[in-house]
Amino acid sequence: MEPRKAEAVLSVEQMQKYQDDGFLHLNSFVPDDVLVGLQSAAAEFVEKSRGLKQSDKTLDLEPGHSASSPRIRRLNSPVDNHDAFRGFALEGLAAGLACSILEGPVRYHHSKLNYKWSDGGEEVKWHQDIQFWPHTDFSPLTIGVYLDDVDDSMGPMGVIPSSHKGTLYNQYSKDGQWVGSINAEDVGKIDFSEVAWLTGPAGSVTVHNCCMVHGSLPNNSPKPRPLLLQTYSRADSYPISHIGANGVTGRLSGAVVGGDSGQSIVIEGRTVLGAPDWSRSGAPTIFGSQQDEV
Repeated sequence: MEPRKAEAVLSVEQMQKYQDDGFLHLNSFVPDDVLVGLQSAAAEFVEKSRGLKQSDKTLDLEPGHSASSPRIRRLNSPVDNHDAFRGFALEGLAAGLACSILEGPVRYHHSKLNYKWSDGGEEVKWHQDIQFWPHTDFSPLTIGVYLDDVDDSMGPMGVIPSSHKGTLYNQYSKDGQWVGSINAEDVGKIDFSEVAWLTGPAGSVTVHNCCMVHGSLPNNSPKPRPLLLQTYSRADSYPISHIGANGVTGRLSGAVVGGDSGQSIVIEGRTVLGAPDWSRSGAPTIFGSQQDEV
């Protein structure tokens, strides 16, 4: 898959800022015509939710949801559920931006659309992403798009600059239960004086590294705050199976964008050129492969 590149070129200064701070905040970055298509797709799922009384595999509903007053927490895997989201993530602006930042082909991992509904849409506590879906390196990044204007009252995402270079926190409770957030004791040791709250008009883009400490407050405004998210890694970075969300990310997870993966991976400083991906077709035997050699 080849993403459009011209729209996603970053300056040298922006590239360096991402390396130094672990995030980017690009106001009004998505062209209006593309934004309208994403907004329209998001609205379709709001209408679809009116026919649901409880969450299903596609839509995660908040308590109090009803046909007359929808309250959606999340659309799971939008890339697998609508052409507009699929094109944006695998061929469009998000794909091009990921290739630009990671300087080459990228591997798509997953996507989600967090609606953060009005009048109390839920807080996301301080956390890091990499513990949810560990990879063989720390290249994974997430690109977010605000589908509506976002101000301070709407629970914008907050990031701690350069925290991607620091501690990787335990996101289990003291009794060993996975909670997906940094425990209170560790939170108390974090310096929040430099938190950047990423507000902006519709079409603004956020990018953050997988080790970035980030979170968001409740949405206390009268409007939802839909944030479309898609995650990528370098093409030679692979999700580690049987840990976290790896393996339950969507049927297009693993798609390589902007070139070929080459099936190479670096382990302890040594490059391994692995066999093709046989996960969907089934693996041949060593005998068949060797006998087919030309």
